Amino acid sequence: MAGVDYPGTYQELLSWFPDNAACLRYLADLRWQQGFSCPACGSTEYWRTRAGLWMCRSCNRKTSVTAGTIFDRTRTPLSTWFAAIWFVTAQRNGVSARNLQRILGFGSYETAWAWLHKIRRAMVRPDRDRLAGTVEADETFVGGVNHGLFGGYGDKVCVCIAVETLTRNKLGRVRLCALDQAGYDDIVEFITTSVEPGATVRTDGHGAYLRLKPLGYEHHIAALTGKQPRSAQTELPPSTASPHCSNAGFSAPITSATAPATSPITSTNSPSDSTDAHPAIQECSSTDYSNKQSPPTHTHSATSSPKNQTKPTSPKQIRSTSVLYC
Repeated sequence: MAGVDYPGTYQELLSWFPDNAACLRYLADLRWQQGFSCPACGSTEYWRTRAGLWMCRSCNRKTSVTAGTIFDRTRTPLSTWFAAIWFVTAQRNGVSARNLQRILGFGSYETAWAWLHKIRRAMVRPDRDRLAGTVEADETFVGGVNHGLFGGYGDKVCVCIAVETLTRNKLGRVRLCALDQAGYDDIVEFITTSVEPGATVRTDGHGAYLRLKPLGYEHHIAALTGKQPRSAQTELPPSTASPHCSNAGFSAPITSATAPATSPITSTNSPSDSTDAHPAIQECSSTDYSNKQSPPTHTHSATSSPKNQTKPTSPKQIRSTSVLYC
């Protein structure tokens, strides 16, 4: 609950975490909710060292409350980390790396980008529920233009999308996954790991989805034809609108309304309450995001021609076996 488990306003953030000691106490309460327990011997008795560590009185093992978290071995004050997390989770559409750099006063865009990447990865709940109800699924290929090549050939990456449809104009949670291959088995595996059996899955006529019904899903096919280029936006608006959130190289995930995390390594997602015709587009984040641990760079010369301009990050650089969650 805002104001009880986590700061609800920026003023509360400043009052709750004025210094590093307050942040450590907050993390300790989250990590050891029943009191300190030594990870080596299980003893509950400890001393606090000058370095801010918990030292077991039985085996003398020293334990850091930040071990195993995104704060491990950081030299930046925890109050700055907490501020970054609050700005990312408290705003409906998140925050971009550029804005995070400006707000927190980072010296470079690359630092802000790396922080944002770590925070977003930590926001995925390991015990998250799979999508349920009515789910629309589709796949697309992300990448630059490959002259002379058709479809997903070349350096493009197949991205699968699954979107909960609460009503015609209201979406729920979103799952996206970059696949190494666009095989039938890979697409079916994405559905089974992202969607709860028994859900109604609406797709196009791709042959991979014909395997869903024997697996316990209610499968509805929306017939799409090449003679009607806007039929996809009409029949499957959420899943076809999702790829448009990326401007270059699948760099921006869709974000739904996200409650501030009660822990530095978890977050809770709630459905979007947008009532626009295509709410998925309205929910797009303008931040850069990929699974490669280096930020994209853009070097354009004022006198350079389009042929000499630097291309966006190649999709090959963002291949991942993990699923991007919103």
